[in-house]
Amino acid sequence: MIRFAFAIAALIASGAAKASPVLLISIDGLRPADVLEAQKRGLKIPNLRAFVEKGGSATGVRGVLPTVTYPSHATLLTGVSPAKHGIVGNTTFDPMQINQGGWYWYASAFRVPTLWDAARAAGLTVGNVHWPVSVGAKSITWNLPQIWRTGHADDAAMVAALSTPDLLEDMEPRIGKYAAGIDESITGDETRGRFAVDIIARKKPEFMTVYLTALDHEQHAEGPGTPKAHAVLERIDAVVGKIVAAQISVHPDTTIAVVSDHGFSTTDTEVSLFRAFIDERLIALDGYGKVKSWDVMPWPSGGSIAIVLARPDDAALTARVGTILAKLKSDPAMRIAAIADRASIAAMNGNPAASFYVDLAPNAYAAAFKGANAPRIAPSKSKGMHGYFADMSTMRSTFLIMGKGIAPGKSYGEIDMRAIAPTLAKRLGVKLDNAEVPALGL
Repeated sequence: MIRFAFAIAALIASGAAKASPVLLISIDGLRPADVLEAQKRGLKIPNLRAFVEKGGSATGVRGVLPTVTYPSHATLLTGVSPAKHGIVGNTTFDPMQINQGGWYWYASAFRVPTLWDAARAAGLTVGNVHWPVSVGAKSITWNLPQIWRTGHADDAAMVAALSTPDLLEDMEPRIGKYAAGIDESITGDETRGRFAVDIIARKKPEFMTVYLTALDHEQHAEGPGTPKAHAVLERIDAVVGKIVAAQISVHPDTTIAVVSDHGFSTTDTEVSLFRAFIDERLIALDGYGKVKSWDVMPWPSGGSIAIVLARPDDAALTARVGTILAKLKSDPAMRIAAIADRASIAAMNGNPAASFYVDLAPNAYAAAFKGANAPRIAPSKSKGMHGYFADMSTMRSTFLIMGKGIAPGKSYGEIDMRAIAPTLAKRLGVKLDNAEVPALGL
């Protein structure tokens, strides 16, 4: 702790900020008040609190549509909305239910340059541990991407094959076995933290991204603000402290940012629009309960649902689906808070493939496809959720930053998530020309 304190003191030494190495750490699902009001909430997170006290922080970060992990992390890297960067959900659109729940794992899905690309174009080296949408990212010098399929042992071989050649082969004999891609436990985060420290210490990347996921997992399982969620966050804080200390040791002039992708809402109800459209004969199933054909397909994202039409220019189909959704909304049991049409979706920079977007009440979330017998309404298995429209206050995420020239204890108020990437680009001294909003004035 003493070494960490001295490192922080060096990091915030006075002087105008110049281009500097950047470390970007994401803690999935970290609510801003859990850091800003840590003492009030009984949280012992000294390493995260150091950012608030000795660096800058936002009271909240307004996210994107939908407020889920992959679209948000893509925005954190690009400074643009899902409609522009192309990562419009966690899972890819799969109307025939054949992709085994496949996610947007591949960096080829990006439609605009990322901070990884900008850094590499400027001649900088880039490291990554587990950041979403990182498989095959050619700009990453040392890459341990996030991907999984079934949780089978073969997943480890797949991660090794898709990582930078020989990287895991070099690291595992010294550090131990790398965490499985599907492992969202706190021990998985602690393992990835050790690998991040090793990459920083040995490779010294000038831009480094690290993603930690256990807090999100615990808040889904137990609910936000619970003792178990707090215990996980305290262990993540220790991981952050080790990563930060390693970064400052090799890059004393560094800028370090800690972000999250979304907030959390407590939930008790699961809602299936699949069931509703099956009943309306707009989704047809075969004898095995699998999708045979479809005119309309829900694309769930936790607390919201994109509604995709097979024929989006079919005025009669659009009108029929709109009428069905309005009827469902009139039933309080369906927990539908709002329905956005194409114009409203475009105004929110959401999925351009959606003809409608359904926002659920804070206590409800969208069920995945479960075949012919799934009910419209069921008690939820998850006790916490996100993915709702970005105007929900509980969806606010976190932004913390430290580095030379950043005034200690400064609050930036509420910020736009799209401002984070251009802010970090400025600190790196690289260009990110597509950003939709200006960099923050640090």
